[in-house]
Amino acid sequence: VARVESKTFICTEKREQAIPTPKDGVQGSLGNWISPEDYEAAIKARFPGCMKGRTMYVVPYSMGPIASPLSKVGIEITDSAYVVNSMRIMTRMGEEVLDKLSDNSDFVKCLHSVGTPANGKISMPSWPCDPERTIILHKPAVNEIVSYGSGYGGNSLLGKKCFALRIGSTIARREGWLAEHMLILGITNPNGDKKYIAAAFPSACGKTNLAMMTPTLPGYKVECVGDDIAWMKFDSKGQLRAINPENGFFGVAPGTSRATNPNAMDTIYKNTIFTNVASTSDGGVFWEGMEDELTPGVQVTDWLGQPWKLNESKTPAAHPNSRFCAPASQCPIIDPAWEDNEGVPISAILFGGRRPEGVPLVYEANSWSHGVFVGSAMRSETTAAAEHKGKMIMNDPFAMRPFFGYNFGNYLRHWLSMEERATKLGGHAPKIFHVNWFRKDANGKFLWPGFGENTRVLEWILHRIDDHECYRETPIGRVPTSLNLAGLSGTINEKELFSIPKQFWLKEVDDIKQYYDNQLAQDLPPEIAKELHELKGRVEQM
Repeated sequence: VARVESKTFICTEKREQAIPTPKDGVQGSLGNWISPEDYEAAIKARFPGCMKGRTMYVVPYSMGPIASPLSKVGIEITDSAYVVNSMRIMTRMGEEVLDKLSDNSDFVKCLHSVGTPANGKISMPSWPCDPERTIILHKPAVNEIVSYGSGYGGNSLLGKKCFALRIGSTIARREGWLAEHMLILGITNPNGDKKYIAAAFPSACGKTNLAMMTPTLPGYKVECVGDDIAWMKFDSKGQLRAINPENGFFGVAPGTSRATNPNAMDTIYKNTIFTNVASTSDGGVFWEGMEDELTPGVQVTDWLGQPWKLNESKTPAAHPNSRFCAPASQCPIIDPAWEDNEGVPISAILFGGRRPEGVPLVYEANSWSHGVFVGSAMRSETTAAAEHKGKMIMNDPFAMRPFFGYNFGNYLRHWLSMEERATKLGGHAPKIFHVNWFRKDANGKFLWPGFGENTRVLEWILHRIDDHECYRETPIGRVPTSLNLAGLSGTINEKELFSIPKQFWLKEVDDIKQYYDNQLAQDLPPEIAKELHELKGRVEQM
């Protein structure tokens, strides 16, 4: 039902190639390393005979448009029909991919089995798995992924997080580009000027909602290139270009509705696979957030197969991490250039997460290295997409914490090097911003309406891309002098929304320092340590 980070490993010759060395006595949280010997042993202990009696499927697929120079090929062997059908939606799959391979034998090798428990007894024949022995293995040196025991998308659709991010980030480092957990959207202003923005938010923090947003500001248009993963490379002129390596959307169902994301609802109307949602007696699907769309008199069966009644049942109808898997081409606002072989030009990069207090609605980083620092210091309230329980603020650098394919210290060095790469090619790196739609007041109410109203924040970001002087300097970065709030219903407490409480930020600086000291220790690049030191000095002078 969710990704299992604790059972996900990167295999390298030396531990420090895969993960940073944490402070003595501290449990590292930036990935798990496995030795080559243990890697082989884990496979031998699980795979012999585990697919017996099942159909073997061979799935050749391309991450990215087949003809794009930014794309990469994978071949997945699996015993799950669910995986095959989902991969058919999520990737470009089939014979054309094999034709591309004949030109180049380089591909990512993916092996998956839902597994067979050690006692041979499968408790649910319709959904076989071996949760006790589930393991997801990656060997970047040979572009290899091995996954056992789970059918959940992030663990079994190996083109997704395993290839597009974990293996992808290691290939990107070797080849000089970026593989990131980011949405890509195009936004056109009333004058017809269009810009593309990439944004990294942790899972279930509104990537799909932003990528498919219906703007509330008149004359604005948002179009979607991708809602989850971006592969980005500087072109020959130093312009950062991005493709969406995926071919579909694997979105969180609960909370998606006509009110919050009508474009997603229109996307999933046909050719869609739903996992762990509730079903209705008239042949439809149901989840939390769709209450207003439920036809009176229709019976609901919850995700576990039990009868469920609106306003009566005490348990959720759908699993909190239930999903829809739908072709991107069905999205009514899919960007005309979403399959452009060269990628779309990126003008800004956003970082963000759920921060109930202290962090303003939007601020701009002072420089590229300050922006990389902001990404490295990202923190967010936890959600259902991962296995962690309850609400706590967790560090999730670049929204990549579960997806790094190599040592995070080296990942930061790679990001820092991008500015020079752009300059040498005669271009410049995009501006970097941090957004927080989730700040609350003292009564726990959201200070910002979010959803389509986020256009107002994007409008300010567009002004900054064009270097309009519409900001004021603060210790943490540049914030808007004002936002366009015309036509917004209700009153917005702009003062509180953009306040930067000194005590909060002193603690934030300490928390970030403790995180770096504990998790990165000697692996922290000096440029990032310098940014933190300078931030501390600015906050202390408030």
